[in-house]
Amino acid sequence: LHTPMYFFLLNLSVLDLGFTSTTLPKSMANSLWNTRTISYSGCATQVFFFLFLISTEFFLLTVMAYDRYVAICQPLHYGTLLGSRACAHMAAAAWGSGFLYSLLHTANTFSLPLCQGNALEQFFCEIPQILKLSCSHSYLREVGLLAFSAFPFLGCFIFIVLSYMQIFRAVLK
Repeated sequence: LHTPMYFFLLNLSVLDLGFTSTTLPKSMANSLWNTRTISYSGCATQVFFFLFLISTEFFLLTVMAYDRYVAICQPLHYGTLLGSRACAHMAAAAWGSGFLYSLLHTANTFSLPLCQGNALEQFFCEIPQILKLSCSHSYLREVGLLAFSAFPFLGCFIFIVLSYMQIFRAVLK
């Protein structure tokens, strides 16, 4: 259980546990008290943790794809390339990248002035709903930021696909 694969699976399971805990408590509270609103600070917190956990999970899946690539395509180098220190650094990079990504989007989204009130009639807060409450045209910067931030995720997706293509190619040989 001390191999890199299990270390990354532990990180992934912690992320999934946190991801479920982001919206479920508010949903249960709203069901018990028959309400459908969320506070402004609760919305900001929920958006931050939702983005933090989902982006960290995607970055961690990219690291896990690299782990499987090295394990299958370069098995003799596995111990040297993916030692415990390297795994800890890669996991920390995934968590740190997710934190920075979520901090950037949360700060940018919640710095917008709201002119249509600050109440959402739902238990789940998401950026497009908050942008609808903004009356200024500065919401375009968040849309631009979302488009710009798609590039790291596209890069991660391409890396995952290419690494699994190499794995399939190595297995089929």
